[in-house]
Amino acid sequence: MSETPTELWRPDPDRMRGTRMAAFARWVEERRGVSFGDPVEYDVLWRWSVENLDQFWGDLATWTGVLPDVPDDRVLTDRSMPGAVWFPGTTVNYAEQALASATDAYPAIVAVAEDGEPQEISWATLCGQVGAFAATLRGLGVRSGDRVVGYLPNVPEAIVAFLGAASIGAVWSACAPDFGTRAVLDRFAQIEPTVLVAVDGYRFNGRAHDRRDVVAELRAALPTVRTTIAVPRLFPDEVPAGALPWAEAVADEQDPVFEPTPFEHPLWILYSSGTTGLPKGIVHGHGGVVLEQRKSGTLHSDLHPGDRFYWYTSTAWMMWNVVVSSLLSGATAVLHDGAPAYPAVDAQFALAAKLRLTHLGTSPGYLAACQKAGVRPGEVHDLSSLRVLGCTGSPLPAASYEWVYDAVGTQLQLTSASGGTDVATGFLGSSPLLPVTAGELQRPNLGVAVAAWDEDAKPVTGELGELVVTEPMPSMPLYFWNDPDGARYRAAYFEPWPGVWRHGDWLEITQRGTCVITGRSDSTLNRGGVRMGTADIYAAVESFPEVLDCVVLGVEQADGGYWMPLFVQLAPGEELTDDLVARLREAIRTTASPRHVPDEVLAVPGVPHTRTGKRLEVPLKRLFQGVDPAKAVNTGTVDDASLVEHYVAMAKERSAR
Repeated sequence: MSETPTELWRPDPDRMRGTRMAAFARWVEERRGVSFGDPVEYDVLWRWSVENLDQFWGDLATWTGVLPDVPDDRVLTDRSMPGAVWFPGTTVNYAEQALASATDAYPAIVAVAEDGEPQEISWATLCGQVGAFAATLRGLGVRSGDRVVGYLPNVPEAIVAFLGAASIGAVWSACAPDFGTRAVLDRFAQIEPTVLVAVDGYRFNGRAHDRRDVVAELRAALPTVRTTIAVPRLFPDEVPAGALPWAEAVADEQDPVFEPTPFEHPLWILYSSGTTGLPKGIVHGHGGVVLEQRKSGTLHSDLHPGDRFYWYTSTAWMMWNVVVSSLLSGATAVLHDGAPAYPAVDAQFALAAKLRLTHLGTSPGYLAACQKAGVRPGEVHDLSSLRVLGCTGSPLPAASYEWVYDAVGTQLQLTSASGGTDVATGFLGSSPLLPVTAGELQRPNLGVAVAAWDEDAKPVTGELGELVVTEPMPSMPLYFWNDPDGARYRAAYFEPWPGVWRHGDWLEITQRGTCVITGRSDSTLNRGGVRMGTADIYAAVESFPEVLDCVVLGVEQADGGYWMPLFVQLAPGEELTDDLVARLREAIRTTASPRHVPDEVLAVPGVPHTRTGKRLEVPLKRLFQGVDPAKAVNTGTVDDASLVEHYVAMAKERSAR
């Protein structure tokens, strides 16, 4: 990275003093007798937060009202990773915290869909429906620890169902309705849900997608589901036989009754990408998520009560959980059920103007699409209410930063963040106290002891290293589902360095303290911010007799793009015809999701593997990123080293275009 980057935005002193991060820092100064400078210096505040984890998290819990004064020695009583023990003996219920800001002054939710006008839902209505849904669950025999799952788009019903389940201590999990039956069962079957909340279809890019058959297949294949609650979307007058209509499940509006859940009680189950088998069920706890999301939303995003927080997402991505968690900071959660660029490429900016958003979150791909289309949202739409434009999912190139400040607006803070489903929050991101420089994330987040390590476990500055976290975070997974001895959990994050979290991203921390993520250091696919496993794609492709073997790559490109090719080894006598490509694409779309469909399907003479039979996904990916073949692939570990030369030639040909 350049040592003299382009500074694109700097907060003025008045704006800095009015941030909630500055208010928290001043409160800590008075409480602890420390000084963070005037104005508050973020780097000093961050250093204090990671060197004094007990004080930082205890003070945050007190300042936000999540927990009363907890003695420093009762905040983090065991620092083991995994296995850290936070706030033992305390209780925190996520739903209770999310609804604590109820007011008549502004709505709790604003929902927008492709086929209708924005819908506002008051805090009173949200509380009443959550109470009603929770009472329905109790009446169905659902108890604390039972699993309630949703096959739902990004609609208010998903939030009501989640908060209703959380209020009684039930564990929530969700899949988006663009997932096919197998992909959903790979996730839900292993957690044995008792209640399924399912939509009959969804609209995307101007088209209706009927999912009634998928729902019927899910009901038949999930024997533990005692009740299906049917959410109408495309067929409002039709209820599947034996299902409970959504309207009945929320008819008896009432004040919620919150189960006192221990700090570490399971809140939701998110899923790993499933690169090496079934997706792993990642279990997060009530208390850890509440504190992390209060920190992220209130301090880093500078959410104030009444702000309007939007992020383009689906229920399959952890950013949906972040949108819901904006309620914790007293903001209005803005939901978008539809395609990101429908009916026009600048659709999200049009929503920002129409709904008077203060925070708009999107993906690098969306910003790049707007830039390539030549749109200038700041000249077409009134974005005067927009303070923060957030971006995550993949690295944001410097050119996109510069386009935002040229074509969107100079008044806003562009924030790029990097975190993960694994911790349901960010490792690196933004601070309202710091300037924005092109192509860089501003800093590590408060309370997150991030470093870049070389292969000898030594921290490096100014060069690429593995992103590691050397101290525990409250929202690190409690455990993986069906992993009683923790072996899979340890293997996922704590190898090769026991006791240190290795995330799987390449990170550079510059001499100035800013951060650059250059992509995944493992084989996880990451398209549009949704991490996907290769296993779902392989399962679909390998069912074709025409295909002997295959490998799919997710290649982060220097211009910020993302290329996802599928290489197929055909059976003798077969050809890669347009018809075969179309059938492969449709099979992947149907059994996994549209997001899994590759950008290209290319024929190859064979697929190289390690000598233990694993596809050479990461080394091949590095070839297409321009890494020297001698450094990208250790041919001594390959079952047929001669095959590698074909990929080397393809990579050279592609780079020469």
